[in-house]
Amino acid sequence: MNNFRFLVDPVFSERCGITPSTGPKRFRPPALRINDLPDDLDAILISHNHFDHLDYSSVKSLNRRYGEQLTWFCGRGTRQWFLNRHVHNVVELDWWEEYHLLKKEVNIAFCPAQHWSRRSAFDLNKSLWGSFAVWDATHKFYFAGDTGYTHNISIFRHIGKKYGPFDLSAIPIGAYEPRWMMEAQHVSPDEAVQIHIAVRSKKIDRYSLGYMGISK
Repeated sequence: MNNFRFLVDPVFSERCGITPSTGPKRFRPPALRINDLPDDLDAILISHNHFDHLDYSSVKSLNRRYGEQLTWFCGRGTRQWFLNRHVHNVVELDWWEEYHLLKKEVNIAFCPAQHWSRRSAFDLNKSLWGSFAVWDATHKFYFAGDTGYTHNISIFRHIGKKYGPFDLSAIPIGAYEPRWMMEAQHVSPDEAVQIHIAVRSKKIDRYSLGYMGISK
């Protein structure tokens, strides 16, 4: 994709919580460490502000290594969190808002998802959660973030119609049990396939399975 190198919701920490010693613990180490990443990393896409997707220790380490070289993309209401932590090259987007990254001739759109946001007792849904469509002249990629499926099937069809077909989609299949509690916010493997079909994706890559103990 025009040599555009980016990460989505990177978490390199052993735990994800309010402090480095609290929160769910990883079942296995990350496939890469920050020192293993390429020197020409361009961007980070953050789908929402939950601790297992927006990890302060990882943000701090990435910012220390790359600084202003990295462009961070996030939903409306999240940028101030970054600024408070001395991360300044941040693009905040509303649903369906698009951004053209001129240096790489790449387009990024922030799309809706069926989820929610929160980092404290006082900020429930004060910032946007979502998914991302990324494309250039020859390739298209879809990152679903965290999402449910059952109540907003039409959203994914619209994403597929507006931005698809995608060469690859990354769709979560973790933290989906018990269904009575998780159905509205996390898709099952079967529902992930339905999203893959709805957004008109040629190939699917699943993630989140066996990552952390945050559900049954």
